[in-house]
Amino acid sequence: MSKSKKMKNLIRFDWAMKRLLRDKSNFDVLEGFLTELLKFDLKIQHIGESESNQKNERDKFNRVDILAETSSKEIILIELQIDSQSDYFQRMLYGVSKAISDHIYLGETYDKLKKVYSINIVYFQLGQGEDYVYHGTTEFKGLHSNDILELNERQKSKFNIQDINHIFPEYYILKINDFNNVAKDGLDEWIYFLKNNEIKSDFKAKGLDIAKQKLSLDHMNDRERIAYDEHMENERYRASMIETIRYDAQIDGFEKGIEQGIEQGIERGIKQGITNTQLEIAKKLKLSGMNSNEIADITGLNVDDIERLS
Repeated sequence: MSKSKKMKNLIRFDWAMKRLLRDKSNFDVLEGFLTELLKFDLKIQHIGESESNQKNERDKFNRVDILAETSSKEIILIELQIDSQSDYFQRMLYGVSKAISDHIYLGETYDKLKKVYSINIVYFQLGQGEDYVYHGTTEFKGLHSNDILELNERQKSKFNIQDINHIFPEYYILKINDFNNVAKDGLDEWIYFLKNNEIKSDFKAKGLDIAKQKLSLDHMNDRERIAYDEHMENERYRASMIETIRYDAQIDGFEKGIEQGIEQGIERGIKQGITNTQLEIAKKLKLSGMNSNEIADITGLNVDDIERLS
């Protein structure tokens, strides 16, 4: 097999995460991805369901809570999210808070809190920035001396950690669509797969060789293949519906705006046309059954304004 050849006959990762990767026999695929991202070895012990995924069929299983053990026997929590939402940064904060509160029990002391990693795979424009992988940690900087607050030796010994930021959650954001398709390391190879649904034959990242086998369409049974085909067809229909609604609403919205512009001034009319376009799109998406958060992400409108639309 030539180096330029790619493994294309693969299941999309977002669908696999919702279904196949929750099976214990497939944990090794996720372990490979997480090891390349976090830069330490781990073993997944358990994958839990998320209460936030029950709104509709599309929202189901977009978030998973993973309990894992590191090679040093430390137990950590990993929250993995794949989604598109206008208030996504707030959702990240909520997800971490929920993961922490769900895993401390009545009567336990706070030093029993587990380390949490929030890993967010996004296929939409989130914030502004030039990179495609972002990592966030917590540090305390002196307002006057500009020094960084550190643990004392007694705390380091008691908690068996060296840095304060190891206590607090860490965030990773992978902006898949901003990746330039040039894989320079193992994490880039995984991101290439996440973006293109392809694995090049010369990729060596941990877990990708297993993904080639377990995420192959040929590896599915008949029931899984039917469910996957239906999901992909629904996704294509949804994308087509959104494009059609965008086009129709744009025509209707600008016509209304230009009519007003004759009386109120062309510049103001154009601005009104843009607003009308957003409202027309929102109305039609709402009638199609889409939830307000998704509509806000597509149109840029406020969720409260969308809820008031009839």
